[in-house]
Amino acid sequence: MQTFLPADFIATSAGQQADTILRDCVHCGLCNATCPTYQLERNELDGPRGRIYLIKQMLEGQEVSELTRHHLDRCLVCQSCETTCPSGVNYHRLLDIGREELEQRVPRSPFARLQRALVRGVMSRRQITQPLFALGRLARPMLPARLRSHIPLLRTSIATRQESHARKVILVQGCVQPAMSPTTNQAAAAVLDALGIETVTIDAETCCGALSAHGGGKTRSLDQARRNIDAWWPAIESGAEAVLMTASGCSNFVQDYGDLLADDAVYAARAQRVAGLLKDISEFLDDEPLEALPIGERQRIAWHCPCTAQHGQSLDAPTRRVLTRLGFELPPVRDSHLCCGSAGSYSLFQPDMARALRTRKLEALQASDPAQIVTANIGCQVHLSAGTETPVVHWIELVARSLDATLQSG
Repeated sequence: MQTFLPADFIATSAGQQADTILRDCVHCGLCNATCPTYQLERNELDGPRGRIYLIKQMLEGQEVSELTRHHLDRCLVCQSCETTCPSGVNYHRLLDIGREELEQRVPRSPFARLQRALVRGVMSRRQITQPLFALGRLARPMLPARLRSHIPLLRTSIATRQESHARKVILVQGCVQPAMSPTTNQAAAAVLDALGIETVTIDAETCCGALSAHGGGKTRSLDQARRNIDAWWPAIESGAEAVLMTASGCSNFVQDYGDLLADDAVYAARAQRVAGLLKDISEFLDDEPLEALPIGERQRIAWHCPCTAQHGQSLDAPTRRVLTRLGFELPPVRDSHLCCGSAGSYSLFQPDMARALRTRKLEALQASDPAQIVTANIGCQVHLSAGTETPVVHWIELVARSLDATLQSG
């Protein structure tokens, strides 16, 4: 794609990246075939190719409007188009650059800015989300259905012995996951403990930075990345062999710490080290002797691989291997590459599109009449749960509860 970006913009790091990405695009349109929003709307501007043209025009200095924002906002950043693209176009990075430029050129209304600031400010602070969701559960019966769907009920806790072991890993707590689904990390700790691996949690850690980055708060997201590196660093220096995450949305962002802080003289090297130690729980367990775990009932389940795991980190195969090795039956799911509509805060700001995508996804997941739907990201888990009576849990919780039942019966 030929570009005519202004010289002053080309002189910046973002401008150079944008120019390279735009030139990689060959207009083929294969991306539209796997774009969830294009599949629903059949509108060129609601597909990656159309959005690339909108961003190109804006960066070249052409007039932009609320219509541009409308179509860029409707992108889920699922990265399905990147998996499909034969030219390797780094679409999500171009979208980040485009959205940042759009915020400068066409500022949102004060109310819209306040909404996004509240989501970033509240949802990214564990100290706020936990009491907030506890209060929300008390008031849940009186809340409107739309709000109630974002406040899941708590499940029975999972006990773990948490013995001291020679092998240690950092288990990242997350922001909303401890409030929405505390059993997820309890489950991870229990399974790791059964394998002779100790989990270390760091209270000083903060949000990974994804919420701020995707909401236009780039500076804040980089500050959060630096705070996490500082928080994890002593444990890393003490021999932690991995930084483990159970939320694929978070690990998808942390894997880019090295690139995001590449120009930071103080943090660049440590950011690369953290990114190198980062592992999703599925990647880590894929290398462990899982056959030694005493698993009880092996159910037929529907595996929903979140976009951040599937397209952002290629984690579909490792997770399938782990679950298959443990004896669970995973029937194929139609259109498994398409997003469920959660996409971080997307379901809050684009509720109609999110619900339409969820309906289609649940039809595919429930086609095999599974005992449970399992996923790997808290946002997907809560979003899908709100649309079905079939239990939706993190897959590591399924494993831990099967393990726990076996130990108790023995």
